[in-house]
Amino acid sequence: MKTNYQLVMENIINNLKNKPKLLLHACCGVCSSAVLERLYPYFDITILYYNPNIYPEDEYIKRLNTQKEIIKKMNLDVKLLPIDYKSEEFNKIARGLEKEKEGGLRCTKCYYLRLEKTAELAAKYHFDYFCTTLSVSPYKDAQKLNKIGEKLETKYKVKYLYSDFKKKDGFKRSYELAKKYNLYRQEYCGCMYSLNERNLAGVVYE
Repeated sequence: MKTNYQLVMENIINNLKNKPKLLLHACCGVCSSAVLERLYPYFDITILYYNPNIYPEDEYIKRLNTQKEIIKKMNLDVKLLPIDYKSEEFNKIARGLEKEKEGGLRCTKCYYLRLEKTAELAAKYHFDYFCTTLSVSPYKDAQKLNKIGEKLETKYKVKYLYSDFKKKDGFKRSYELAKKYNLYRQEYCGCMYSLNERNLAGVVYE
C-alpha cells in the first residue's frame, strides 16, 4: 500500500512549534514556485540549487536564473544557495546506465545524488529539515523519493520533510504560476538522456 506523503507532511506541519529552518533542494524555478507557496508560511527556507544532471551548461544557467527570478517575483524572503555546475558528478553515477529509460535506475540514482547533497549540507549547516521539490512533477515517483529521504534522515541525523507536492494540484499550480510570472519552462527533465528521449519522441516535457 502506498503512503500518502501529502498527509504525512500536513501532520508534520500541524505539529510544528515554531518556524524551523528548511534546506529545500529545487530542481528548477517552475517546480519550486508551487512548493514555495505551500511551505513558505511554515518554514524559514533556503533553496539549494544543485542539479549536476542538467545538460548542457547553458540550460543549467537558464534554470538557475529562473530560480532567482521566481524568488524575486513572488517577493519571498528566501535565501538561495547555488552550487557550481559539476556535470561530472552526475556522469559518474550514470555510467553503465546510459540506456536506461527515464524513470529507471539511472533516475533513482540521480534522485539519491541530489538528495544526499541536500542532507549533507543540511546537517553541516544545522538545518532542522531538508526536502526536495522533485515530487511536484507527475514524472517523479514520490514513493522512491521519500524512501531515499528516510534513509538519508537516518544517515545524516537531520529530519526529512516527507512530501508529495503533486498532490492537491501542485503540478497544476506550478504551471499557473509559471504563466503568471512569465517564467522560462524547460522542455525536458534535465539530463542528456532525457533530452535525447524527448527529441526522439518529438514531445515536450512539462
